[in-house]
Amino acid sequence: MRDDLLRVEHLTKIFTTGFIISGERIAAVDDVSFECKSGEVIGLIGESGSGKTTIARLILKLLIPTSGQIYFRDQEIWTMPNSKYYRYVQGVFQDPYSSINPVYRVKHLFDNTFNLLKEVSKNELSHRVNEVLEMVHLKPEEVLKKHVDELSGGELQRILLANCLLVDPEVILADEPTSMIDASMRVIVLNILKNLSEKQKKLIIFITHDISQAFYICDRILVMYKGKIVEQGSTEQVVLKPQHPYTQRLIADVPKLKQKWKIENV
Repeated sequence: MRDDLLRVEHLTKIFTTGFIISGERIAAVDDVSFECKSGEVIGLIGESGSGKTTIARLILKLLIPTSGQIYFRDQEIWTMPNSKYYRYVQGVFQDPYSSINPVYRVKHLFDNTFNLLKEVSKNELSHRVNEVLEMVHLKPEEVLKKHVDELSGGELQRILLANCLLVDPEVILADEPTSMIDASMRVIVLNILKNLSEKQKKLIIFITHDISQAFYICDRILVMYKGKIVEQGSTEQVVLKPQHPYTQRLIADVPKLKQKWKIENV
C-alpha cells in the first residue's frame, strides 16, 4: 500500500479561448505528476500564469481536469462525496473578497462551515471558532459581528485561514495566503502553517511566487513554468543548487534568504 496522502498523476487542464471549435487551446496544467505525505510542506512556486493556482483548484474539485487523476489516500477524489472530501481537504485563496459574500457578517462564514461538522455540538463549535480566530491573532468578539467591507484584506485572509482550521483538515492548500498581510503578521501565519505540519502532521501545499517564503516554510519545492514542473527536490537543493534556468532566474537573490528569515523570526 502506498504511503502518500495525496497523489497527482499526469494532470492536464486545457482552457479554450474564444469559440470552442476555432479558439486557441491553452494548457494551464500540462502532464503534471507528484505525490505528498502527511507532515510535509510542499511548495508550488512560479510566476503568475505558471499553473500553480489551477492545480490548487483542481485538487479542491473547483475545476474538472481535461485528463489525469488525483488521489486522496488511494481513492480517486471524484468518487468521493464533497461532504466527505472537504472534511479532509481545504483551501485558502489569495483573494479573500471572492471567497466571502460581502452581504453577510463574518459569523455567517463560520455558520456555513458548520454544515461539515454536524456531529459537533453548537457549544463546542462556538468554542472552536473562538480558538481558531485567536490562533490567527484576531479577537472573536470584534470580527464575528463585522461585514467584509469593515475589515482589511489581511484580516480577511486570516479569517479564511481560521475557517479552514475550524474543519481540522488533513490537507491545506494555501495559495498566497499572506499576500495582503503585513510583514510582522506574515511570519506568524507562516509559523502557524509550519507548526500544523510539524506537530499535527498536516500536509500543507504552499503556493507562492515568493521564493523567500518557500525557502522558510517548505520541505520540498516544485517549480512550475508554463504549466509544467521544470524542477523539484528538497528546498535547500532547489534553492541553493538550482538546475533549470527558470529556477536560477527566480532565486537570483538566494544568498540573502537564510539570513533574512533568521532576523525576521527572532
